[in-house]
Amino acid sequence: MIEKTMRIGDILEANPEKAEILLDAGMHCLGCPASQAETLEEACDVHGIDVDELVKKLNS
Repeated sequence: MIEKTMRIGDILEANPEKAEILLDAGMHCLGCPASQAETLEEACDVHGIDVDELVKKLNS
């Protein structure tokens, strides 16, 4: 279960197939070292993405 408080690096390490969903949502900086330490919620704030909607997509 993916939560908005999880770090992007941890999400992708455990679920590499979720990268496509993140990219489709507008997070094109997944390879950036800084993004690996950000929480999903922090990254969504930076990119203007609805974190709750993204969490639903990631967990479906």
